Amino acid sequence: MRVAEQIHHELAELIRSEVKDPRVGMVTLTGVELTPDYAHATVYFTVLPDDDDTVRATLEGLQRASGFMRGQIGRRVRIHTTPEFRFVLDRSTLRGLEMDRLISEANRLQADE
Repeated sequence: MRVAEQIHHELAELIRSEVKDPRVGMVTLTGVELTPDYAHATVYFTVLPDDDDTVRATLEGLQRASGFMRGQIGRRVRIHTTPEFRFVLDRSTLRGLEMDRLISEANRLQADE
């Protein structure tokens, strides 16, 4: 298993079972990108509901718990450097849903002609 995949798996488990911050609720990790030296990891996530307040609160909660999660990852994943985490909202799912809606609407309009 690749290191990024291991980190993704372990972070998802940590968030689900050990992060107690009430701001971190229905979070799904969608990807982890590591720098070549493993010093930094960009962690992409989605959250429900996806309104601005929930996203902001979730991001604050994840950032607040990042030190704890980094320590846990250091114990669970055997790598020479434990990365610092940067959490980023993954908007690709939302863009995909919007594109699907637009395509459906265009098809409906074409059928009406």
